[in-house]
Amino acid sequence: MKRIALFHLETLMWIDRLGTFAAAAQRLNTTQPTISARVREIEEQLGTTLFQREGRRMVLTARGRRLVQASEPLCRGLEQVLLEASDYAGATGAVRIGSGEIAAASCLPAFIQAIERERPGVTMEIGLDLTARLLQQLLAGTRDIVFLAGPVASPGMRTAPIGSVELVWAAGAAVAQDGGFARPLPVWSLPDHSPLHGVTLATLDAHGLAPRVLHTCDNVRTLIEIVAQGAGAAVLPETMVREHLASGALHEVLPRPSHAVHFEVAIRTRERDPVILDLFARAGRLEIDAEGHERRRPDVDLGHGRPSEVR
Repeated sequence: MKRIALFHLETLMWIDRLGTFAAAAQRLNTTQPTISARVREIEEQLGTTLFQREGRRMVLTARGRRLVQASEPLCRGLEQVLLEASDYAGATGAVRIGSGEIAAASCLPAFIQAIERERPGVTMEIGLDLTARLLQQLLAGTRDIVFLAGPVASPGMRTAPIGSVELVWAAGAAVAQDGGFARPLPVWSLPDHSPLHGVTLATLDAHGLAPRVLHTCDNVRTLIEIVAQGAGAAVLPETMVREHLASGALHEVLPRPSHAVHFEVAIRTRERDPVILDLFARAGRLEIDAEGHERRRPDVDLGHGRPSEVR
């Protein structure tokens, strides 16, 4: 019979966190049969059942819960000590990063460059999605770190602000030459759970304007192309249309909204993986200024495992 090893305890912790053997296998870069074998080995060694099925999820028994609660700080503490001893040079693993499209264009490149340079052993798996779905993925454990247009708040996550980007009301050259909002225009926006949608409605109301029709599209780059082709007007991130404005492909047709898109990086409140906490601290030192330029804040102690609380 095999002895209990650290990887057995780590397996239990990830099953508990993610709810299924399959999700734990994906997170640990192994197979579901391997996860099942590890659970059998530790159950045989201890002579007790550690999991029970509730619907589609695997839930710890009372004894399993006590084991995980006692083991987690020991495992994470040992990993933290080893990583700090090497100044994180030996940090490895796959980190699943989610980002909204605007955040990806505005702040993600600087983060990726820093991780590739300073944490070469870390593999990044990046996916783009809408803010609402990214929040669901983070809380469900299928994303480790997410970059969001905020502010956002949830009792299950911690956030750090990383700056903001100005917005502009833009339309194509033909629409602008025809007087812009001098007559009712079609207006385009991201869906209603996006911060841009709220800004669109608020600024139209502030100017006493009623769109001929309000269309939605869940892709900012597609919105830009639609508007540039003369199909209406939209509130767009200045950083993503700066070149279009400079070339004359787009024109500003209303004063810039007083609102800006604020960005945050978020992890789960229960996150204990030292590598993910290290990357969160690094992401929290990113900063986007009012012009949308990326820069690094001076290194401050955000604390491994002590990220800023929900704002």
